[in-house]
Amino acid sequence: MQIKKNDTVLVTSGKEKGKRGRVIAVYPRENRVLIEKLNMIKRHTRPNQQLRQGGIVEKESPISAANVKLICAKCDKPTSIARKVQGDGTRVRVCKACDATLE
Repeated sequence: MQIKKNDTVLVTSGKEKGKRGRVIAVYPRENRVLIEKLNMIKRHTRPNQQLRQGGIVEKESPISAANVKLICAKCDKPTSIARKVQGDGTRVRVCKACDATLE
């Protein structure tokens, strides 16, 4: 999976299409990402130790990683990601539009 935590992404399809957000969590096994304040769902919860008062709680729901594109910090455009090997042998993510490193 090429998207990491704290990346800024653009949603390309679904009800949140066209919105930008920061990635909170990545779930590589399910190929899904959790984006801050996007794809909100309502969860009916009972009172417990963490939540003294029960009720309806809004929280983020994961989105398929195929439905988001990474936004390059340099050119500020949604872009595909390439991998390049540097001279010291480390791999870095590279923006295909402007060839800037995304690390």
